Amino acid sequence: MSRGVLSVVVLVVLLNLQTGAEEPVQTDWGRAQVTVRREDGRWIMAGQRHTVIVRPDTLALQVKDQSVTWGLEGSTEGDLLVEHKGQSMSLRLAAAKKVDITPYDTGFMAGVKIELTGYRHSDMPLDLRMQLFVGLQTPDEDLVCRIGAIEGRTRVMECRWPGAFEPKSVDHTVVPFMQGMLLPSDWPQRVWLYDTLSYGRGLYMPWWGYQQGQSAAMAILETPADGGCHFSHPARGPTRMGPRWVHSLGRWSYPRSLRLCFFRKGNYVTLAKRYRRHVVATGHFVSLKEKIARNPAIGKLIGSPVIHTHILVHIQPESTYYNKDDPAKNHHFVRFDKRAEQLRALSQKGVSKAYVHLDGWGFRGYDNLHPDILPPSPDAGGWDGLRTLAQTCADVGYVFAFHDQYRDYYLDAKSYNPRHTILDKDGNRPYHSIWYGGKQTVLCSSLALGHVIKNYRSLFDHGVKVRGAYLDVFAVVPPDECYNSEHPVTREQCLAYRGDCFDFIRTQVGVVSSEEPADWAVPHLDLVHHGPYALSPNPGQGPAMGIPVPLFNLVYHDALFLPWSLSKGAWGIPEKDLGYLHGLANAGLPYLSIEPSDAELERVRTLCKLNERLALVEMTEHAFLDDAHRRQKTTFADGTTVLIDLDKETFEIAPPL
Repeated sequence: MSRGVLSVVVLVVLLNLQTGAEEPVQTDWGRAQVTVRREDGRWIMAGQRHTVIVRPDTLALQVKDQSVTWGLEGSTEGDLLVEHKGQSMSLRLAAAKKVDITPYDTGFMAGVKIELTGYRHSDMPLDLRMQLFVGLQTPDEDLVCRIGAIEGRTRVMECRWPGAFEPKSVDHTVVPFMQGMLLPSDWPQRVWLYDTLSYGRGLYMPWWGYQQGQSAAMAILETPADGGCHFSHPARGPTRMGPRWVHSLGRWSYPRSLRLCFFRKGNYVTLAKRYRRHVVATGHFVSLKEKIARNPAIGKLIGSPVIHTHILVHIQPESTYYNKDDPAKNHHFVRFDKRAEQLRALSQKGVSKAYVHLDGWGFRGYDNLHPDILPPSPDAGGWDGLRTLAQTCADVGYVFAFHDQYRDYYLDAKSYNPRHTILDKDGNRPYHSIWYGGKQTVLCSSLALGHVIKNYRSLFDHGVKVRGAYLDVFAVVPPDECYNSEHPVTREQCLAYRGDCFDFIRTQVGVVSSEEPADWAVPHLDLVHHGPYALSPNPGQGPAMGIPVPLFNLVYHDALFLPWSLSKGAWGIPEKDLGYLHGLANAGLPYLSIEPSDAELERVRTLCKLNERLALVEMTEHAFLDDAHRRQKTTFADGTTVLIDLDKETFEIAPPL
């Protein structure tokens, strides 16, 4: 055997090992090992592991793998929404008058192309051609579905295809709903997602999956910026979940792509690990080791508690939080020098390192006047007080970071001008007055970076030693569109503009943080402030929706610092659970009060010590040890295991700390 041929054979073997393929599936170089044929009005794609059946009349799909069959529902009324001459119309994707199907082979994927034309609405012809591609891609034999549209005067606003997995095919649905949810098909309570577009709390990561007996399957959105899901689970089920694709600035500007992966044996851990391989292969995974290499200051966060404290709270009368009965609660503050004194005292208690996050340091306090927050609060000590606090953190070895905000755009900000807000498709700008600062709209993301540069250059010019910044909501609110003709922005461009702001903080300031761990932002971020579980009716407090599982950390544990509240039923912690135990199971960072009790300090030191061992180590496994899901075990790549018992409120770490 020649050296070149041997190298190719070795490469194929390595690819199969890396992707988890159960046997080599490609032997005829240059062609996908999939046959495509038409039989009894159906199109059949047969690979070495999977057989896929496409029904042209309904666009339903069926995937067979040995004894396991997965069914995907066909087209339903309303799964294609269009606009024609300004009129919105609801159609059925499969209702095209003409359907042309031809074989399709790229050399690495073989299947069919489905061209749909002749759509009508109330006997009115529509100027639209839909193109669907369905194929098995080697070597893994993933099923790839792609949706294109050739638009004329008819524009595609939304499409829901392929259909949801049939309920009879699914025992459990796996959803990266916040940290993660495993949902039995017959779960007794109604479950809903907080939002359904990618990168919100409903989908931290753009994938979901299914378990059927010992087998598993998953859907990965390969074009997630304008994608998400539709989801329903009434009390006692069943669960229906499938892809939902939306337009980009009123057009179907590019094909949408979904990858379906199938596993003869697997569960929610298998699916999380498959997605980890996906983000590693696409270059989206950036480990903490890499982040520390590019910015050594990030290493200071290993084993550091997070001290989340504030200076000024001011609530405008227009805010929904305004207290009419006790006006004194609408304005109160702590001076910068008082916080400095508390941090020095904490250092003397043996807390040798910490990450300090400061809220409400600006002119009118927390969630006010953004993006024009300077100068620092005069009542709290102004520039001198802020400099002293920052210097105190430097002196005691703490990383000092600010809360900041460049999406909320307050109408009483000095730079406010309505021409700089986002506009929706109908030319309207959003308004509300929920947060403390009162009346606000949304700043176009294309203009955010200029304000970030303006503010931090001023802070540096005044000698404030800030070493990190938390850009609020950028990594939890799904991307915005802007139809303003002066600065139009697609959702994908919005994410890029937000990323530019994060990257400025990284290169010019230090530690980059945001609210929650939306997948798109992981390469930019070092730390987020929450990543716990979905509760009912909201993440503030209540029982868990479904069964909590650490999907996000199974993918990204060693790529991001994620702190945990320690108390029972804290924000994002199921009401009967001790947050400290979830923090241990996830080897996260602890939150620490600025004036903690001895008992709190003891727990914090334990969690910090565990994080020192495991911050840079992959979480490889999670398992339930009882039917009630109260005893859980996590395993890490270095062999460390953490066992927690949520009922007894005990834990075991092996080997011991």
